[in-house]
Amino acid sequence: MKLFLKYSKPFAPYVCLGLFIKILGSFSELVIPFILEHIIDVVVPTSDMRAVLFWGVAMIVVSLLTLVLNVVANRMAAKVARNVTEGVRHDLFRRVMYLTAAQIDKLTVPSLESRLTSDTFQIHRVTGMILRMGIRAPILLIGGVLVTLALDPVMTLVMLGTLPLIAVSVLIVSRKGIKLFTGVQDKVDSMTGVVRENATGIRVVKALSKTDYEKRHFDGSNRALVAAEKRAQLTMALSNPLITFFLNAGLAAVIVVGAYRVQGELTKPGVIIAFMSYFTIIANAMIAITRIFTMMTRGIASANRITEVIELNQELTPVENTKKCPREGYIVFDHVDFSYGKMKKTLTDIDFSLTKGGTLGIIGATGSGKSTVIQLLMRYYDADSGAVYLDGRDVRSYTADELYSKIGIVRQNDFIYNDTIEENISFGRDLPHEDIEKAAVIAQAHGFISDIEAGYDHQLTSKGTNVSGGQRQRLLISRALAGKPELLILDDSSSALDYKTDANLRRAISENLGDTTQVIVAQRVSSIMGSDLILVMDEGEIVAAGTHEQLIESCEVYREISDSQLGGAFLE
Repeated sequence: MKLFLKYSKPFAPYVCLGLFIKILGSFSELVIPFILEHIIDVVVPTSDMRAVLFWGVAMIVVSLLTLVLNVVANRMAAKVARNVTEGVRHDLFRRVMYLTAAQIDKLTVPSLESRLTSDTFQIHRVTGMILRMGIRAPILLIGGVLVTLALDPVMTLVMLGTLPLIAVSVLIVSRKGIKLFTGVQDKVDSMTGVVRENATGIRVVKALSKTDYEKRHFDGSNRALVAAEKRAQLTMALSNPLITFFLNAGLAAVIVVGAYRVQGELTKPGVIIAFMSYFTIIANAMIAITRIFTMMTRGIASANRITEVIELNQELTPVENTKKCPREGYIVFDHVDFSYGKMKKTLTDIDFSLTKGGTLGIIGATGSGKSTVIQLLMRYYDADSGAVYLDGRDVRSYTADELYSKIGIVRQNDFIYNDTIEENISFGRDLPHEDIEKAAVIAQAHGFISDIEAGYDHQLTSKGTNVSGGQRQRLLISRALAGKPELLILDDSSSALDYKTDANLRRAISENLGDTTQVIVAQRVSSIMGSDLILVMDEGEIVAAGTHEQLIESCEVYREISDSQLGGAFLE
């Protein structure tokens, strides 16, 4: 409810107008049975046809007025629900974009996707339902009871005997339903994760003939979701039968009591007919209230999940740069330790420095901590101990815009979206075409782009599936270079390039970006052998550091890698 109030506040005048129209429509609906009772008990006995026609026309006019008012109010409610959901979705997406890597690890990407889709959809449904029925149903319920009290207090008391039973049953079922629907959304997260994994890796799945296996994997996740939904729906399904039972029991009691009262001339037939109409209105109002509670159980569960993300504290905020960098260097790691989730240590005592304009190479086995060093340098995470410095400042003292404006980064499998080559390189930065083309020339991409008929206007598919792996990597490198970064990070970004193209790329970067500091994470010795400093990493530690020549002499691990890739005779 708090989420609804927060996001409906900007539309308060519109909401109030819609509710006022809905109130008028509800009151006009309550008038119709009263007119019917007046016609039967007062007008008909007079045999005055003009009076009958007058009140009959009045009844039709009131019915049409009720229809128009409800239609207008419902359209206004739909508009508010749409706008509220748009605001929730906007703020949720914005918050997701500013989540830290650790927060994303905790929440998981599939969960964030389902919160942005299915949970916001539930908010839309609940908001619309509250605005359409949240006022109308209580007015019809309370108004109907008050009118029936005026018509015949005795029969009203008989009818009211069922309402406490209905209220208790709705309360019990709804409280249990909130927990169950929260579980349903968790299962939706799991299924979304399976779908996401298979959509991402569909080519690998097909190549390894694992389609049937993945189908079974999805079926298991789907069955778990169905089971959770079944438990929730069966619980919530108790509401309507219980209400119907209690209402029908009350209606039967009213008819019996009414029959005795008419026979004893304590009431009139028109009152009984009007009473039956009001009882139907009251019954429908109670059913509507039950539906509201049913919808709200899902809505509350979804709202809690959305609020959890929106209200997450902003981690990794800039801190005051009070500690001076302990030594000279554009990049300095000062005895850094780090672990993901404060569990098993990932990096241990990482300590090195690199001068401005220099090149750092990082090599090591998979899982040795190479990419983690990059993530600390970009402050995706904060070090557990020690500090990371960039250009003489602790990276924690930079704002996100300050830090990332200095950096251009390329990962092995980075993001290509469905747009032209030029837009993928520009990436929303409105860069001039000359800068984009120059970056593509340095990245060795201009040649194949020029060979395509549409050139830089060529439309790429999502994830760049209509270009080769090597071409995709060169486009990503072009994107990083186009922003003219002070620091260029290449995180295993040339793995799909042949040795000649890789060599030409390194030469072009050296010739054109001499003042740019480079960090190259690679599996190939050839990609880093020209670096000013090479770190050899193993199990989160730097086991050796130096130039290529120094490491060949002093580090057996590095020498073995070099010999296996380049051949000892070649090196000699």
